[in-house]
Amino acid sequence: MKALYLDAPGAWSLREIPPPEMGPGQVLLRVRFVGLCGSDLATFRGKNALVEFPRILGHEIAATIERAGAGVPAHLRPGTNVTLLPYKSCGVCPACRQGRLNSCRANQTMGVQRDGALAEWIVAPWEQLRTSNTLSLRELCLVEPLTVGFHAVARGRVTPQDTVLVIGCGVVGLGAVAGAAHRGATVIALDMDEGKLALARRAGAAHTIRGEKHEGAAGSSVRDQILALTSGDGPAVVIEAVGTPETFRMAAEVASFAGRVVYIGYAKEPVSYETRWFVLKELDILGSRNATPEDFEAVITMLERREFPVDETIGSVVPFEKVGEALRAWERNPFAYRKILVEVSPATN
Repeated sequence: MKALYLDAPGAWSLREIPPPEMGPGQVLLRVRFVGLCGSDLATFRGKNALVEFPRILGHEIAATIERAGAGVPAHLRPGTNVTLLPYKSCGVCPACRQGRLNSCRANQTMGVQRDGALAEWIVAPWEQLRTSNTLSLRELCLVEPLTVGFHAVARGRVTPQDTVLVIGCGVVGLGAVAGAAHRGATVIALDMDEGKLALARRAGAAHTIRGEKHEGAAGSSVRDQILALTSGDGPAVVIEAVGTPETFRMAAEVASFAGRVVYIGYAKEPVSYETRWFVLKELDILGSRNATPEDFEAVITMLERREFPVDETIGSVVPFEKVGEALRAWERNPFAYRKILVEVSPATN
């Protein structure tokens, strides 16, 4: 079968490798679509410290069951379209002992710490699969990145009484917008791209703010707009989904007193803080990693209700053989692209 390897930063190759072997309790999946994520771009640039090369990328997955092994439930029959939780946990670390498998100390996410789904077939435990009777393959491919935003909302303990600022409106940020709006919160979306802000409004944002490149996302006019929209208090919850030093600092600076700050993004360099805000405001500073089965179920339900702008979110679909070129183009002009889906194996039905 064919698999797309990233051999080193910026270097890729399409290889012929043996198909995976399926065991009891597993399913053989024909990969249909794989979404490209910001972490994939970081890996392509050589800035993802969690990745060792060579690596097959891909953890946002839509696939079709080809065969099911012994012990797989009958409803997971060949021909069923699925998405899957791409995380693997150890079961014994402190996080796992608390039932927080998504933050496992030894977590292995497909395409990051272990090979991913940019291949014609993959094998997965049946317990990791999630199905839908109504979602298309493209919609199933959006489930995983949206769950990451939904999980950040859960970490922030968002309530209908909260005003929530979401910094960054990529697909993960849009998931946070939709998740907070789903809980009844008033959502403010911040991004530098007007097209992404339009999507944020479609996903449930009540207000949008466009950051200016010349002043940075944390510029004074942006802060003034945030304060004006929150009666001078600042948002009760800030969800950071960009991963820059400026947005990391901004999240703590604009949050309300007794507020919650949730970080999804990874800053690729050290961040210097004015730490008095942590103490004076008595902030809850929270990390958010991956997603849980409950987040997957919530996102699938939202998508089944047609409450999210799927078609507008997907910016382009590229063939399997063009993944490297797509990553190169995205690297050169990251602000010009919305979600990129890779069509690995076209469906015949």
